[in-house]
Amino acid sequence: MRRIASIVVGITLVIALLAISGALYTIDETQQVVITMFGKPIGEPITQAGLRFKMPFVHQANYFEKRILEWDGNPNQIPTKDKKYIWVDTTARWKIVDALKFLQSVGNEMGAHARLDDIIDSATRDSITNHHLVEVARDTNRIIEEKAMAEEDRMGQPEEELEEIELGREIITRDILREASKIVPQYGIELIDVRIKRINYVSEVQVKVFERMISERKRAAEKYRSEGQGKKAEIEGRREKELKQIRSEAYKIAEELKGKADAEATDIYAEAYNKGPEFYSFLKTLETYKNTIDEKTTIILTTDSEYLQYLKSGTEGLE
Repeated sequence: MRRIASIVVGITLVIALLAISGALYTIDETQQVVITMFGKPIGEPITQAGLRFKMPFVHQANYFEKRILEWDGNPNQIPTKDKKYIWVDTTARWKIVDALKFLQSVGNEMGAHARLDDIIDSATRDSITNHHLVEVARDTNRIIEEKAMAEEDRMGQPEEELEEIELGREIITRDILREASKIVPQYGIELIDVRIKRINYVSEVQVKVFERMISERKRAAEKYRSEGQGKKAEIEGRREKELKQIRSEAYKIAEELKGKADAEATDIYAEAYNKGPEFYSFLKTLETYKNTIDEKTTIILTTDSEYLQYLKSGTEGLE
């Protein structure tokens, strides 16, 4: 038992000494290592994870990432082909594919970022200056296609024409990626993707653009107000027309009903007169009395007036 314990203790001490001396080192799944001796690389990069040995105090393990890394450039002022100055802010994703070449050319990630600044910014500037602003700002002609479906505005005024694009931002960024990818392999780097994060006008142009946008919005607002007033007048005119038509039809129907009623009344009067002329005359005279004489009425008539015919006969009967 003592012998086994001694062996275990001895092995532990050896491992401890190796670790302290730097002879042992580990590589995880996200790393790759290049061994150097007095600053000069020895052998090929080690990309497999695990526990490794090296000569203590002489060899040095240089660790590099295997994962995809991020690059963010500084916004650059670039003129477009149509002489419009804009700020362009780009970003990219890259990774180290040859750690040995990477170490020999740029040394570390800071050096790689400096190289990418020059390469990507140069490719971006070349691509932007060869295209119009609208190509950089838009990806498709969808907005133009939607306007074409609307034909023209309801006021009869043609809408402002928009410039069509032939390539668009997506193809331009692919062009930047392709041009930059031709250069970066000499640094042991693979460029995964390049994107334009933000585009903005320079301050001098920005003021004019905002003024134009405000003017366009005001023009659009006035157009919509005019359209609303026109629609209002159209609705009111249609309402007035329909109202007159309804009144005309109602008046026609009322007159027809009145005519029929008058005709029926005339028939009734004629029939009543034919059946009893004396009685009919008596009823009409009473109706006349009712409509013309009240408690405040004073009538002066001659004694032979037909108006007093039934009053006189009634008085004689009473006597």
